[in-house]
Order: sequence, then C-alpha cells, then structure tokens
Amino acid sequence: MSQTQVNSICPFCGVGCGMGLVVNDGCINAVKPLSKHPISQGKLCAKGWNTPFGISKHNRITQPLMKKEGVFEVIGWQEALTYIAQNLQKCIRESGSQSVGVISSARATNEDNYAAQKFARAVLKTNNIDHCARICHSPSVVGLKQTLGSGAMTNSIDDVAKADVILIIGADSTENHAIIGGHIMQAKLRGAKLIVVDPRQTRLAQIADLHLQLNIGSNIALLNGLLNIIFQHNWQNDDFLARRCEGTDALKKHVADYPLDKVAELTGIEGQKLVEAAKLYSQANAAFLAYGIGITQFISGTNNVIAVSNLALVCGQIGREGTGVNPLRGQNNVQGACDMGSLPNVYPDYQSAADKKVREKFSHAWNTTVAQAPGLTSLGMSNQARNGKFRGLIICGEDPIVTDPDRNKVEASMRAMDLLVVVELFMTETAKMADIVLPAASFAEKDGTFTNCERRVQLIHKAIEPPGEAKADWQILSEIAKKMGLGGLMNWQTSEQIFDEMAQLTSSFSGMTYSLLAKKNGIQWPCNAEHPKGSRWLHTTTFPIGKGKLIPVDHVPTNEQPDAYYPFWFTTTRLHYHYGCGSMTRQSPLLERETPNGLLYIHPQDALDLGLKNHQAVTVSSRRGYLETRIVLSNELVPGLLSMPYHFKEAPSNMLTNDAMDPTTEMPELKVCAVNIVPLPKNQSPCPSSISTDIEDWVIQ
Repeated sequence: MSQTQVNSICPFCGVGCGMGLVVNDGCINAVKPLSKHPISQGKLCAKGWNTPFGISKHNRITQPLMKKEGVFEVIGWQEALTYIAQNLQKCIRESGSQSVGVISSARATNEDNYAAQKFARAVLKTNNIDHCARICHSPSVVGLKQTLGSGAMTNSIDDVAKADVILIIGADSTENHAIIGGHIMQAKLRGAKLIVVDPRQTRLAQIADLHLQLNIGSNIALLNGLLNIIFQHNWQNDDFLARRCEGTDALKKHVADYPLDKVAELTGIEGQKLVEAAKLYSQANAAFLAYGIGITQFISGTNNVIAVSNLALVCGQIGREGTGVNPLRGQNNVQGACDMGSLPNVYPDYQSAADKKVREKFSHAWNTTVAQAPGLTSLGMSNQARNGKFRGLIICGEDPIVTDPDRNKVEASMRAMDLLVVVELFMTETAKMADIVLPAASFAEKDGTFTNCERRVQLIHKAIEPPGEAKADWQILSEIAKKMGLGGLMNWQTSEQIFDEMAQLTSSFSGMTYSLLAKKNGIQWPCNAEHPKGSRWLHTTTFPIGKGKLIPVDHVPTNEQPDAYYPFWFTTTRLHYHYGCGSMTRQSPLLERETPNGLLYIHPQDALDLGLKNHQAVTVSSRRGYLETRIVLSNELVPGLLSMPYHFKEAPSNMLTNDAMDPTTEMPELKVCAVNIVPLPKNQSPCPSSISTDIEDWVIQ
C-alpha cells in the first residue's frame, strides 16, 4: 500500500494550523500536525484531527443534479452549465443585472473567491457579491477601517506569548480557536494576567484573573466606562495619543457620561472590578486584545468594534509586539474572502467599488466594463428576492438556511427565486432547496491559498483527485462564463494564474508568489516593495489614514428585550467539536458522539423555577418561530439567559434569531433575542426539523 504525505492547512476556523494529509491509495486516511508550523507548532484541535471525515467520499455530491418535480436527478455538466447560463441571461435581460448575484465561501480558497467576485462584476455586471463575513466580522472590516485604516488583525498570534495582559472580549477561543486558546492558557501559566469579558462563564473565564460577566448587549457601556476610569486616573498613554491619534478631547468628554455607578447598573458588573480591569489593561507593558462575534453580531456591531479600538488607542496598546486589536476570524478563509473583494462595496485589497478610478482600473485590467450600481449584501439579496426584485443566485459553499437569522424568511427568499444554484460538498439544507446542485472539490482536492486571521497567506496543495465529476469553484464559474459567451474574462488554467492576476492588481499582495509562499511557510500581508518580507505587525509607526481616529459611540439597547410573553434572553454559541453549519464536522462519528444534537443551555435556577429537569424536552419560541429540543443545566449562564449552539439542523437556533440589522454593515443581531420555553408533554421527544442529508435519499440515479 503506497502512502504519501501532502502538507496543507486545516480547513476549520481562522487559526490556520499546519497539517499533513496522509494519502493511501487515493484516499486521505489520517492527518498529522506539522511540528515546525509557526502557529500550531505540532498541535491540532479535535476538528482538525477529524478532517478526513469532513471530506470523505461518503455522502459527497459527485455529479451535477437538477431538481425535476421536487426530486433531484443526475444530469451532465454541459446540460447544467447551459441551464444556468441561459437562466442567468434571462434574468438579466428581463430584470437587469441587479436581479442576480453570487454568495462565495469563507471555506473556499482565495483564488475561488477572487474568481467569484470577478464573475459577479465582470460577467454578471453586478456588485451583488457577498459571503459569510456579513454575519460574523463585517463590523470589523468597517469599524477598524474607520479608526485604524485597516480592518484586519493588527498583530500576530504568537504575540499572545509576549503580552503581560490578555483581554478577551466576546470570544471563547477554547471552543472555536482552540490552538489560540492553548496559547492563552500557556501565557497565563507563565504569569500573564487574563481578563475575560463575556456574559457566560466560559472555560477561559473560569481561569481568568478577572471575569467581567456583563449583561448581554452592554459592550459599549462597559468599554466607555473603562475609558472614563482610565481618563479619571490619568492612566491613558498621553505620548501615544499626542503623536498618533486625533479626537482625544472629544472622546474624553463623551465617556465622562459613563460614570462608575451608571456603568455598573448597565453592565451588572461591580465598580471595583471595572476599576481593576481598567488599571490592568492600561498599565500593562504589552496588552493583547482579542475579540470575536460576541462583539460584532449586534445592531451596534460596528460601534462595538469602534469602542474596542478606542480602548486600545487611548492606552497605546497597538503597533508593538504583544499588543494590538485582534479580531478572531471564525472560518478558515474569512479573512481571505474579504481580502479578495467578495463584498459588495470593495474590490480586492479593499479598493472601493464606489470609486470611479478603481472601477476604471479593473475595467482596463479585465478588458471589459464592470458593474456600476452599488451592490446588495447577502441579506439584501434575500430581502429583494421576497419582494420579487432578485431572481437568480449562485451560492458557493454556504448554508444560509442554517446559519442566517430568521430561517423562515430565508427559506421564503430561496423559494421566491427563479434560479438557485448551490455549489457544495454535501447535501446541505440550502442545497435541498436549489434548482441545480453542482459538486465542489474540497480543500484537499485542489491547489490554492488560505489567509488566516493574522493575515498569513498559506498554500494548500492538491492531495487527491476530486470524487466523481467535482470541480473547484473557480473552474465552475469559469465554465459558466464560457457558456454565457464571456469565457475570455476567466480563461485560467491553474490557480496560480489567478493568484498572479490578483497580486498584480493589489498592493498588499504584490510581493507574493506561490514559490515565495512555499519557501516562507506563508507570508503576512502587506507584502510589497515597502514590506518585501511581509508584516508581522500593522501600524508600527503610522496608520494608513494618518492618525488613529478616536470616535465617540454610545450604548444602544438591543433590538429586543424580554417581556411577559418572551421572558428570557437568548444567545447563540459555538462548540469545540463542531464548525459552521456542521456539514463537514457532523460527518465524523467521533465528533457527533461528543455533541450529537442541538441543545438548549439553561441556568439550574431557571430550570427549577419552571419545574424542568435536565435533558427534558421543551419548545423554544421567539417572535419569528419555534423549535423543539432538550435542555442542559449549565452554571456557565446567569439566570434569565439561555444559549444554544447553531451547528445543528435538527434544532436550528436561527428559527429564533433576530434579523434586525446594524445600519452600517447590515450585520444581523444574531447574538441576542427574546424567547420563551415550554415543556413538551411527557414521553414526547423533540421533533427533528429536517430529514436525512444522505445523498441517496435525495437523488434519483
């Protein structure tokens, strides 16, 4: 039996760990951590170790499928491509280019995402291109762009080891970024002080020097309160503020409206703890600040990010090793998908789609006219579909039926479209609703690059052949362009050709090539003439916008509050053993064994008050829908707060969540809504919301 090892990058979360894919007779049977990888250093989390299950040929979509009278039938590639091209052209001819769009994937490569945004702008002539960053870190892109000039992690993951204070806000990195969580624990053991801001008592909170267990949705009140304490005690970094920032006086005056007693009331945190946290962070030699979607997924998401940035700037905790403002990205290539311009408002490298010179630049480079009208976000496309104004959508590797808020609305949008094409590995809930399903190649079946949360661009290598007739996303989109008579716009033969084209059109990537990435174990952007070796830190001497901007922001109540009908707060969480919509991790019997179904976590006192027992079946309802599940008693929560992981189609938490939006980014308020729970009758088990995803159950061969 022949065995080889092909080095690659883990396809789960934004840490970007190095792994070797062990290939036996054309199949990946195991993985090995790479001992010399700069981030993971010979370690993998549970999800990484289970990678072979997530891309197994079992249950994979291997041929194009077309829905005929409600049932999928296998068809040939040419029939599928012709059908897609003709129907896209029909939508454009009858309703204009704004009636069609593309949702690309944070699980796909940079090359796939570059191709997706080029297909939208050059072939479809629309800026209707988006991906899942819309519902995770779009406020980071916009908020940090305003304050620092760049919406990415400012420092490197190994800066955790160089910090004497670590501040984690709205993230549980032991669950979704386990290798970073391990680095944080190691730093704590070496003597670093750990501050955790979270409404739940997470594993990191349990070992923290300070756990600020705030009322959910009170992030800005907390951060403004900390700033007020810092100014009152003159703990701010006056030298840094004078040299590097503007707006200090206005911010100082603004946060004076957040005195200790007011902040304690809004956040539920005692004043002495607030003072202690302010002193620890502001007086640290180097303070590493990281945050997650517990900050961004609010109607105040962009302002939450701005408030985080204000704290780091006032204390001068940026531009040096061991410091920084560091968003922890949830999916393996969500940073790269943003970098590649898979957003309606920017081209690759965050070049504004509203800028005429940028459009002229790409029109010239691509030898065609590009889209002119402003683009729709993914939720904007969904809303317009329900209004009858959006007709055709290609979704590559995303499952919005499971992951987007207010599932009933999302399903109505999908049904309203004339054409829904889904490019996928497995038969997801969204794929079940498609007119055409196309088989996608996994990360192990193609070449390309991923960009992790610290801006490190890393190569992945084709280890095995795709099953059946599966293709890479960029190849599929190129074939559709050919069928639409525009094949010359996307006439690539290799992923490297796509990368080279992208690098020629961007500054941050202009110094990168595949050969250089291979030699360097990845490179952190920007990498160009000014930074030929890449950039471990951003903003060391200046900001792209000149001086850092201190922007006053105010506490805003969440869109929904508990009331007599819906008396509980409800929030969504991630689990260590699962990832995203679960389409990959739930293929693993080992991970399924750990957490086989969606569960509702409740404080024991709330369960006692309601007469509920551990694992009892209940109905959970919000103003948008309901689901059935079982409860689990948990002391991680405070009374009045319920939580639920969003990975499980059997108990889809997004039947409940709120699609009220942050006005700046259209980020939905996924992190909080109001719900009620009622016990199911005795001896009645929760009813699963959907049926099998086994491919045989959905396809007539």
